[in-house]
Amino acid sequence: MIEDNDPQETREWLDALDAVVKNAGEERATYLMDELTKRAFADGIRLPAAITTPFRNTISPAEQKQMPGDLFMERRIRSLVRWNALAMVMRANDNDEALGGHISSFSSSATLYDVGCNYFFRGSDGDHPGDLVFYQGHSAPGMYARSYLEGRLTEEQLDNFRREVDGNGLSSYPHPWLMPDYWQFPTVSMGLGPIQAIYQARVMKYQTDRGLVEHGDRNVWCFMGDGECDEPESLGAISLAGREKLGNLIFVVNCNLQRLDGPVRGNGKIMQELEGVFRGAGWDVLKVVWGRKWDPLLERDEKGLLQKRMDEVCDGELQNYKYNGGAYTREHFFGKYPELLEMVSDLSDNDIMYLNRGGHDPYKVYAAYAEAASQYERPTVVLALTVKGYGTGESGEANNETHSLKKLDLESLKAFRDRFAIPISDSELASVPYYRPAPDSPEMKYLRERREALGGFIPTRRHADNPLDVPELETFKAQLKGSGERAASTTMGFVRLLSTLTKDKAIGERVVPIVPDEARTFGMEGMFRQLGIYSSVGQRYTPQDAGQIMFYKEDIKGQILQEGINEAGAFSAWLAAATSYSTSNYPMVPFYIFYSMFGFQRIGDLAWAAGDSQARGFLIGATSGRTTLNGEGLQHQDGQSHLLASTIPNCMSYDPTYAYELAVIIQDGLRRMFRECENKFYYITTMNENYPQPEMPKGVEEGIVRGMYSLRQSTRSEGPTVQLMGSGSILREVEAAAEILSRDYDVSADIWSVTSVNELFREGRSVRRWNLLHPEEEPKVPYVTGLLADARGPCVMATDYIAAYSEQLRAFIPGRFVVLGTDGFGRSDTRAKLRGFFEVSREFVVLAALSALVEEGSIERDVLIAARRNLGIDPDKIDPMLA
Repeated sequence: MIEDNDPQETREWLDALDAVVKNAGEERATYLMDELTKRAFADGIRLPAAITTPFRNTISPAEQKQMPGDLFMERRIRSLVRWNALAMVMRANDNDEALGGHISSFSSSATLYDVGCNYFFRGSDGDHPGDLVFYQGHSAPGMYARSYLEGRLTEEQLDNFRREVDGNGLSSYPHPWLMPDYWQFPTVSMGLGPIQAIYQARVMKYQTDRGLVEHGDRNVWCFMGDGECDEPESLGAISLAGREKLGNLIFVVNCNLQRLDGPVRGNGKIMQELEGVFRGAGWDVLKVVWGRKWDPLLERDEKGLLQKRMDEVCDGELQNYKYNGGAYTREHFFGKYPELLEMVSDLSDNDIMYLNRGGHDPYKVYAAYAEAASQYERPTVVLALTVKGYGTGESGEANNETHSLKKLDLESLKAFRDRFAIPISDSELASVPYYRPAPDSPEMKYLRERREALGGFIPTRRHADNPLDVPELETFKAQLKGSGERAASTTMGFVRLLSTLTKDKAIGERVVPIVPDEARTFGMEGMFRQLGIYSSVGQRYTPQDAGQIMFYKEDIKGQILQEGINEAGAFSAWLAAATSYSTSNYPMVPFYIFYSMFGFQRIGDLAWAAGDSQARGFLIGATSGRTTLNGEGLQHQDGQSHLLASTIPNCMSYDPTYAYELAVIIQDGLRRMFRECENKFYYITTMNENYPQPEMPKGVEEGIVRGMYSLRQSTRSEGPTVQLMGSGSILREVEAAAEILSRDYDVSADIWSVTSVNELFREGRSVRRWNLLHPEEEPKVPYVTGLLADARGPCVMATDYIAAYSEQLRAFIPGRFVVLGTDGFGRSDTRAKLRGFFEVSREFVVLAALSALVEEGSIERDVLIAARRNLGIDPDKIDPMLA
């Protein structure tokens, strides 16, 4: 730290600055500071690296906007919310099953939510579309407790907290799938709320700039914890928010200084760290550090000694002060400097104990929120200092073990009741009853009046259906009629289909193409000029390729969202668009196109959030499969995305081989999601391998959608026969294998295109379950079982995915079933070499078919041995799973 070797000169500079502020205003002072910074830089003077301000409130007492409401009434309501949240969690754990729950997070953030609910979070009952609030997941009990006071939830529902199986329960955390009329966003998987909120605000601005939805002064609020900021997704996209000047976005970080098991930054200062990070990213930062009980002390701090002490103390010490009480704080905080000890000599230890932190002072919180809500030029973060487990006494307040706190002992419960003036007697206390005043009480009237003034209750999720007039299948006739002799990839077929959709008069403007940074790889560069790439400032430069037909065109009304090398951000943008039907009452049709390997594997948690959010849209896993993307190597080759997709119940996944299959699947998806308003989303894989695209056979549409159909049937009625099944790029290997079997081994083959193993499995499982539960009824037959009921010979299935993907069907395949898959690490080589290596090539399909026929006794083993030699298969080749 640089020492002050000329205090008098320092004082003169500071006096000069004070004079400018007094006589010319803050704007003039800011200008002069900026000019001084420029001159120092020009003169080669190194500036301090930090971009933080002193550890105190950003807004001074003189600048605070005054809170207009009834402080006493609001404190009363806030206390009741605290009690009922505590009671709900304790009652859920007052049994042998111990359902869990969290007390401490909401205890620390109750004031932060209360002020928002009373003054800032607008509902959607009136003309205003309503603000969007991403609640911190661990604070869900507080939202339920407030809704109970409002009369939205019953005691029975509170008693069913975390008891959902029998119905009428409350989900552990914000889950729209489980509470579709209540929660808007799933946020408890830490870090996902912040990145979703950023891209929600971005998509809203995109909608406004394109003239689709007028959002006006609508805000997106995101509540998060300081420990949560260590998740990469929490801060990973804040630079985008600053760059795009998302003035409709407000973060509130509850800085209670504790993560799950200990301090967030015991040896540092998390608020200062976050201030620097957010300021550097272009955000407006409002620190709410100290409550108003500190104001007189700060006003008397003429020498700046109190401020110095505030700046130097670390978070671990701040935690100790609150845990150990007033006497400890007097000795260890104020006691470092005699002048500070004298400053608080007239305060009792109890007075010092209750020198409140800013996040628990509604006046300070209101002032920060009012400033944040009036900011339209850039995003704002409110950093609020609080105490974890606030109000829980020795059981949990500022205790390292607070996260796991589920209940209070009787003495702590009494202290909590007395502190917040809850009218419950000692004799009732052991049962931890809920408390709700009469409907006509002043508290309940005030509570309802505040929400009525703000447009209705929150949280509330809208799910009114807005059916769209989606195009019929004939619209995609270019894909249905095939490409003739011309070779084309299904990725290219998709791009042409997408282009057709964007021109559709009914839904074209609602289509949102989203790519991370591979549009040219996917052949989408033709859309750059046609649709434009969205930019909130348009295009301020002449692109290098301006002379080309397909130049890189940015436009404020651009339709493509190009999110850079950022899969999580691109998916979050897709998710915001895919839930626009609910959040903005305006359905959009988003298509996110990405390397299939970098989809579910990289952002699987966000994909689960999409399922929970009841998203509607398309995910396109391009360059899919383990052997299709030749030359790229291990990490680019996908052999598992369909298995990962299968884990999300409302994600429908398909692996089509031909463009007509792709067209049928997408059209059916449009119908189901946007005409019938089903809460599903689609994952469809496409390949960059070029081959002739055939015309669609008649009558196959239902089979394509249900997951399997007959592509080609043998005309022979006698002799050995096999059923060959395949999907994606490997279906063509299966077709080639059928020719080899017929030509060289006199074996006929029926060929089946399996567009979706996952859909076949789900239908088969559903039928199996129905049969189990209805033994008195005639058993139903799974779809795939029925298709193969009269088929002759064993079934051999090959895909470009690991064997476990196809193995899902074993229970529903009549007769012998042989599965070929691409287990093991990927590697670089040609497609033919890779397919041979992973043993899914036409040669291995032939070998597997002959082997199955030998096992069934349809052909002699000598035929199989000769075939292995003739097919050029080395019996000693290394197992790809071990390579």
